[in-house]
Amino acid sequence: MDLTVIWYIVPSLIMFCCGIYGFITRKNMIAMLISLELMLNAVDINFVVFNRYLFPGQLEGMFFTLFAIAIAAAETALAIAIIINVYRWAKHIDASDITQMKH
Repeated sequence: MDLTVIWYIVPSLIMFCCGIYGFITRKNMIAMLISLELMLNAVDINFVVFNRYLFPGQLEGMFFTLFAIAIAAAETALAIAIIINVYRWAKHIDASDITQMKH
C-alpha cells in the first residue's frame, strides 16, 4: 500500500474507534447520535481513499460517499425527531430508561 494512503486511513480508523467508544459508553441519545455520525464519516473517508487508490480514474467511491451522506442526513433528521418525542414523554434523553416506554 502506498504511504500516502496510510495518512488517510489512520485518522479514519481513529475516528471510527472513537465513534464506537462513544456509542458504547454514552447513555445520552444525542451523544450516541454524534458517535454514529462520526463512524459514518470515517467510512465515507475510506470510500473516497480506496476509490482513489484502487480506481484512480473512476468516481464510484465519490458517488457512493455522496449517497451515504444523503442517507446519513435523513437518518439524523429521523433520529432527532425520535429524540424530541422521547424527551417530551420522559423529560430526559437517557437511552437506558427508554425500555420503560414498552410498558
